[in-house]
Amino acid sequence: MKPKGQKLFDRYVGIDYSGAQTPTSSLPGLRVYMAEGLGAPYEVAPPRSAKKYWTRKGIAQWLIDRLIESPVTLVGIDHAFSFPISYFRRHSLPLDWPGFLDDFHRHWPTDGDHASVDLVRHGNLGNGALRTGVSTWRRLADQHARTAKSPFHFDVQGSVAKSTHSGLPWLRFIRHAAKGRVHFWPFDGWEPPRRASVIAEAYPALWNRTFPREDRTPDQHDAWCIASWMQRADRDHTLPLCFQPQIPGNRLDTASIEGWILGLA
Repeated sequence: MKPKGQKLFDRYVGIDYSGAQTPTSSLPGLRVYMAEGLGAPYEVAPPRSAKKYWTRKGIAQWLIDRLIESPVTLVGIDHAFSFPISYFRRHSLPLDWPGFLDDFHRHWPTDGDHASVDLVRHGNLGNGALRTGVSTWRRLADQHARTAKSPFHFDVQGSVAKSTHSGLPWLRFIRHAAKGRVHFWPFDGWEPPRRASVIAEAYPALWNRTFPREDRTPDQHDAWCIASWMQRADRDHTLPLCFQPQIPGNRLDTASIEGWILGLA
């Protein structure tokens, strides 16, 4: 990391995610905001095309292009990056995050152009029945955040289950395409290396009531809040502490596999 007193990143990307429909569907719930240096966050529009809104596939490809550029970038995405440790135990999986992504993708190929979470859930694609969880299972981070729901709790208001099940294959896609140039926090280590771009899980409910909403839609505001909070935390030099949350030592190994929410103390 940079010496104390210096900013860690050059720009900040906040993404409010959606697991609706397919990866090529234009979705108003997919929103991207970016802040550069000390400049105010602004909404990033999708590339000019017949589609009005972002697609999940389009966001993944756009992120890869940004992450291989020289500005050091911090990306916050609003969905879970892993599952509760109970999932690993039930399915006898090694405690290995890259291996988890590969195994999940084999059963939930939700990154296919015409794929959807519901197609897998209903047995029409993949083999999701062999990789399921229980709606009451929550990660340590979810429990600590209190209001965060289980990544297996589908079909309820505020659910992150669809966005998580649709987003995990795209994390794998970005990881492979970036070829080691991006630090996935905390799975690649709790302290990112100096001058490394970072992708982390964000939970805008931690901050979206502390920032005035102005004329933004709820989805726009969530993405804006992620970018704004990350920029402010870096500017105020509190961001390094966020990469080292106060998790008891006997639970740190579990959090290293389940993941953690950036900014959750």
